[in-house]
Amino acid sequence: MNNCTELCLCPLEGVIDIVSKKWTLLIINSLGNHDKLRFNQLMKELDGVSPKTLSDTLKVLEKENLIKRDTFKEIPPRVEYSLIKDGIELRKAIIPLIKWVAKRENFRKKNVPHLVKFQLTT
Repeated sequence: MNNCTELCLCPLEGVIDIVSKKWTLLIINSLGNHDKLRFNQLMKELDGVSPKTLSDTLKVLEKENLIKRDTFKEIPPRVEYSLIKDGIELRKAIIPLIKWVAKRENFRKKNVPHLVKFQLTT
């Protein structure tokens, strides 16, 4: 290890707190598969998430500048969510993790509640 480089992992602390939540990476991935999604569309994409959990997680992701919430003054009101720059970069970073997990033998043996789909965009 003669070419060892020191790297401060301090910024990871806050990021790990966010991405370690059960639905966070699935929300990021679902938004990455689409330009924009409305709340109910996300509910369908993430079969099993409660409305409160989804709402709370979306607020955290917006606060962390990973997603954007666009509100349209219509009746009924319309709200759309989409990834912004850091959210797009996070999604690109997690795709190798998703692929790695999918290849693992233990993953294939488990009864997985839902299939994670992802589309690669350039």
